[in-house]
Amino acid sequence: MNIPIDYLAVHETPSVQAYQALRLGSGLSGKTDEAASRGLPNTLFAVQIFHGAQPVGMGRVIGDGGCFFQVVDIAVLKPHQGRGLGKLIMTEIQKYIETQVPLSGYVSLMADGRAQELYAQFGFVNTAPRSVGMAYRRPKLGEANTAA
Repeated sequence: MNIPIDYLAVHETPSVQAYQALRLGSGLSGKTDEAASRGLPNTLFAVQIFHGAQPVGMGRVIGDGGCFFQVVDIAVLKPHQGRGLGKLIMTEIQKYIETQVPLSGYVSLMADGRAQELYAQFGFVNTAPRSVGMAYRRPKLGEANTAA
């Protein structure tokens, strides 16, 4: 993997501010201060990519630490995309998975768009039609929840 030498991978959970900036700057959805403040301390593993003193990429693993693990927040700021930083993030995450996740642990992720091509390089496979990812959509104010 040819990563430019002016980038450094650090195994550290990002601050709330860095987390929010990396999500928005990479095209992911924003998270509130409350959500980020509550969620980040529950990180099992995190890697940040720094360009000088600036965090320009990140990835995290969350879960219960034994049975279930989910890869989340794979993000690289748009000006730094296309340089192999996503591969660097996933390489660090894969090392964590191989050394820290029990053999019976289930590791999953949600792949948006062409990101599945990156994840496939690290052994992730499409689970459909056997199983499909689902997400809870909270009703907006004034909207009825259709669940009975």
